[in-house]
Amino acid sequence: MQFADEPVRVQSLSQSGLPRVPPEYIQPPQNRPVRDNPPDHDLSIPVINLFGFDPNQRDSTRETIARACREWGAFHVTNHGVPTTLLDAVRRVGRTFFNECPMSEKLRYACTAGSAASEGYGSKMLVSSEQQQRNDAVVEVLDWRDYFDHHTLPLSRRNPNRWPDFPSDYRETVVRYSDEMKVLAQKLLALISESLGLRASCIEDAVGDFYQNITISYYPPCPQPDLTLGLQSHSDMGAITLLIQDDVGGLQVLKSGDGADTWVTVHPLSDAVLVLLSDQTEIITNGKYRSCEHRAITNPDRARLSVATFHDPAKAVRISPASELIDESSPVKYRDVVYGDYVSSWYTKGPGGKRNIDALLLES
Repeated sequence: MQFADEPVRVQSLSQSGLPRVPPEYIQPPQNRPVRDNPPDHDLSIPVINLFGFDPNQRDSTRETIARACREWGAFHVTNHGVPTTLLDAVRRVGRTFFNECPMSEKLRYACTAGSAASEGYGSKMLVSSEQQQRNDAVVEVLDWRDYFDHHTLPLSRRNPNRWPDFPSDYRETVVRYSDEMKVLAQKLLALISESLGLRASCIEDAVGDFYQNITISYYPPCPQPDLTLGLQSHSDMGAITLLIQDDVGGLQVLKSGDGADTWVTVHPLSDAVLVLLSDQTEIITNGKYRSCEHRAITNPDRARLSVATFHDPAKAVRISPASELIDESSPVKYRDVVYGDYVSSWYTKGPGGKRNIDALLLES
């Protein structure tokens, strides 16, 4: 893995009208999206009505969440308490920044070269460790995506002056969105804990104070969508990710079952929030719930925007399976890991599906 001093912005490549994608964006054949398959085999992500967290609906909500966590590691939630106007606002400010802000202004917020997941505007957060050999030269595979990453929690990391002020309500909107997503993440982790018979605070206690990042991703139109990915296959490192997308769509999750894996497109729901379980929650639940492997495909005609809010432990936190879930019939599946070490490994090896958490599996 390496970082470029000043990576080419994918939006600039797209706007240049090039008829083919540059070689470094071409995925190896086994990773390319298949466009002529039947549409997801009639599979779709569960949609769970939270009923505004009505206590009278809590038992049935827990049961529905448990099933979604076992079978998918992902689900949409509606009636979640976050105003739809705020969901629309954060999509609007993100779209305005990418579509209307001059490149010279965007580059004022460029990420620090050579630093993993540094805050700001960038394109080359990660390159795949699966390098390709072409004409005796090694070519690293890049994602067809630009992004802006915001450090939002804890408050000591939050400095809105590092974020765009175009449009004028950008910073205020991201702050409001950050606070609302934290509350929703806490409520969801409580329901997920309870769905396993654990105390409501179990997972959140194990994670500690959230380190929250908000990444607005922009996927420009791609002249060869069959050869590229907007975001390569991976599961998220932390505890829980809350994501919204625009009406273009392009997010896919991997559904396992009947001995076969199927990529399922997550159809956009404008008023819903998509919940993705991340690797540390899989460890804490001792594998009873799986983190969600996902990727983004590209579109030949339309740009796509998504907003992902990551909730992670602090780097010094040690994560291990909850003791309440360990017994003779359910032995420990994962070794303990200090979260900072897990992050370092992830950035060194590259995403590679779920290989990073699979490396923590103990011999059965």
